[in-house]
Amino acid sequence: MTKHSLRLALASTTFLAFAGSAFALDGDAFLAAINKSYETSGGKVTAEKIEVDGADVVMTGLTYTPPGAEAKPVKVGDVNFTNVEEDDSGNYTVENITFPDINSTDKDTTVTATGLSLSGVFIPADPAAKSIDSLAPFESANSGKITVSEKGKEVFSLDSLEATATVREDESGVDYSWKAAGMKADLSENPDPKTKDAVEKLGLQTVEGDFEIGSSWTLDKGTMAIDAISLDLKNVGKLKIAASISGLTLDLIQKLEETSKQMNDPATKDAAGLQFMGLMQQLTFDSAEIRFDDASITKRALDYAGQQQGVTGQQLAESLKAMAPMMLAQLNVPELQNAVSSAVSAYLDDPKSFTVSAKPSAPVAFPMIMGAAMGAPNTVPQMLGVKVTAND
Repeated sequence: MTKHSLRLALASTTFLAFAGSAFALDGDAFLAAINKSYETSGGKVTAEKIEVDGADVVMTGLTYTPPGAEAKPVKVGDVNFTNVEEDDSGNYTVENITFPDINSTDKDTTVTATGLSLSGVFIPADPAAKSIDSLAPFESANSGKITVSEKGKEVFSLDSLEATATVREDESGVDYSWKAAGMKADLSENPDPKTKDAVEKLGLQTVEGDFEIGSSWTLDKGTMAIDAISLDLKNVGKLKIAASISGLTLDLIQKLEETSKQMNDPATKDAAGLQFMGLMQQLTFDSAEIRFDDASITKRALDYAGQQQGVTGQQLAESLKAMAPMMLAQLNVPELQNAVSSAVSAYLDDPKSFTVSAKPSAPVAFPMIMGAAMGAPNTVPQMLGVKVTAND
């Protein structure tokens, strides 16, 4: 029994040793996979040394060269890859990637950034083969404080930056988010006297706010929806943009990338251009909206612009209200003209919000929109269901 157990233990140990050797992580192959993922964009990554410790990799002296013949290499430094795994198909997943802090100076400009990292990274074996995972190359990207200084004075800062890409549990699509919190810009030292005067009169010496993007992509209909691009600035206002298009399927994304490559080749450029236009016929316009919620900037802008013309802000507002119908009459769209004129008047009387939306009764193919824009532009607003409202 003792001899049998000993033989079994030795056999097991030998098997595990060979198995560990067979599936050991190859640092050079991992770097090659990273560079292969950059094939569509043309970028390249190099490293002075690669060290592998189990499932962890450290690339010392990593340098990234952006695409373009005149692009200069960017020295990144030492990058740590935690829990790297390769599956049977050659795809890699990385639990976490941490980058060194940035402190770079070019002439009078200094840029700093801390806490740079990526988590849940997916590196495909074949970048050209589109899958739902390829549309979520990472689960989250994070940064701590980012600053930009000019001649030693901080002119821009950001408290934190976070981006996420989440594949839905049923793999029906991907949800994205992007948030920049605690933005602050110092506009007080503009070298142009006129610009500096405008900044002071408008009360924009220091601008603070947040920036967010929420979007999603749905697999079956290829619907790319921008739920909100939101820029919210203190004492200025909030600008929100939303839009949705359909037809952007995995197959179409792959064909568009292939066609884009052909358009860079003079020998296939013309044919690829026609093919590109044909592919665009698969896309449809669903909806769009632009909304601005005022936070006192409109009155200050009217007062400043009126001062330049020797009138008060209220007098300038009355002039704009009178001019709007005449300017819009050139569009030859009476229904839209009346709606815009009413909205402009209401907003200038009491600036709260101004909204332009487009929601057709049914999705409209992009070629139809382009054709109408060239042949009968006055029909486009009705085709897209354009509405303009104020203070709603």
